[in-house]
Amino acid sequence: MDDRSSTAAEKAAILSQALPYIREFQGKTVVIKYGGHAMETLELAQLFASDVVLMRLVGMNPVVVHGGGPQITDLMRRLGKEPTFIEGRRVTDSETIDIVRMALVGKVNREIVAAINRNGSYAVGLSGEDAGLIRVSQRDPQLGFVGDVSAIDPTIVVRLINEELIPVIATIGVDADGQAYNVNADAVAGAIASALDAEKLVYLTDVAGIYERWPDENSILPQVTTKRLEEILNSGLVSDGMIPKVESCINALRTGVKRAHILDGRLPHALLLECFTREGIGTMVTDA
Repeated sequence: MDDRSSTAAEKAAILSQALPYIREFQGKTVVIKYGGHAMETLELAQLFASDVVLMRLVGMNPVVVHGGGPQITDLMRRLGKEPTFIEGRRVTDSETIDIVRMALVGKVNREIVAAINRNGSYAVGLSGEDAGLIRVSQRDPQLGFVGDVSAIDPTIVVRLINEELIPVIATIGVDADGQAYNVNADAVAGAIASALDAEKLVYLTDVAGIYERWPDENSILPQVTTKRLEEILNSGLVSDGMIPKVESCINALRTGVKRAHILDGRLPHALLLECFTREGIGTMVTDA
């Protein structure tokens, strides 16, 4: 067999392996928290956009949730305002929340929608302010307009899914008075996945998965239960940036989500490798 035939055979084997997974997940909702290096690198961003469209074309219902911390910081500094953090959370006064909205809704959301729609007219941009999607309460007066999710109304998202569209959600929430708040995107993704009874909740991150003994690279767990994940979290062996993701995975799986996945978004086609191959990548979290 020559090289061309060998390559063709390998491609055919990959496609045939994907078929049972396409059948299994047809009609199922997958909530994807998108961010980190995968968002900031143009080539990876383009691959992500085409992968999401492919998921839609084979009958899955992808829902994209995004934050944009680096983009917020960049815009703040360009406008002459230096960011301030308390225990890793951005202090968000009335001026900062306007900047957050500009960065997330006006820039990041539009860029993701545009990237997806270069592959077909599928994506629709939303923020949590739209149709009362994300309701929040204030986290801590010291932080200003930083909110915790108190309720999700998925009505607008369900309507878009039923129209075979791809919702792209910026994580701005509102309180009972309509005041906008900045909300942790990891927590929002988990809450939306629960509200939609999603089949999968996927986090695209800058690490290879969950480490049993952070940062020992040989301790990555291909699969872990929520019980074991909670033990690892309580042991303090989870990096600060992973804590909201781990907490959201646990909460989502205990409120109806079937599976959660933490993947390295720096790998090309990470979404497809996880959804459509036997081996998968990263860490899969189950409630069993």
